[in-house]
Amino acid sequence: MDYFRAFIIGGLICALVQILLDRTKLLPGRVMVLLVCSGVLLSALGIYQPFSEFAGAGATVPLLGFGQVLWKGMQKAIDQDGFLGLFTGGFTACATGVSAALIFSYIASFIFRPKMKK
Repeated sequence: MDYFRAFIIGGLICALVQILLDRTKLLPGRVMVLLVCSGVLLSALGIYQPFSEFAGAGATVPLLGFGQVLWKGMQKAIDQDGFLGLFTGGFTACATGVSAALIFSYIASFIFRPKMKK
């Protein structure tokens, strides 16, 4: 049941984002920033944590979940370091995920070669 719920919630998030991309003139990069900022805002308001507990990976894997991780890291760092935690907390919390994405994409660039159409 957990897999089904995660699939449905994650699919709904992706469908809503696709509708946003299709119906507006927003560029994909701006939509991604909107998703991360929405995750941070919903986490700051205390809405996203109960939602992510209900939806599981369907809510934590999309970019909204990345915003939640940023908020949790900033909140923890602010509690420990004060104002400076505002700048360091997000980096500390997301370092593993960002590093993994960079390393795996670098490895993939050696395995797969892009083919440009002429």
